[in-house]
Amino acid sequence: MPHARKLAVVSKECVACECCMKVCPKGAIVVDRGMKAVLSPARCIGCGKCAAACPAGVITMSQRKDNAQ
Repeated sequence: MPHARKLAVVSKECVACECCMKVCPKGAIVVDRGMKAVLSPARCIGCGKCAAACPAGVITMSQRKDNAQ
């Protein structure tokens, strides 16, 4: 996977619009109790679709800190 070393990061300013959740090809993001998007690092493939879809611009992509892919 070309993006496997990247990981999505959701900031606390998330507005729970679910746009990221709808575009994630691996179901790595869920909206927790309508409050904030929560990411499953084990499922995230680092494609960046969630960051591109976020209208609030609160999802960024960063380097993974572990060897998980």
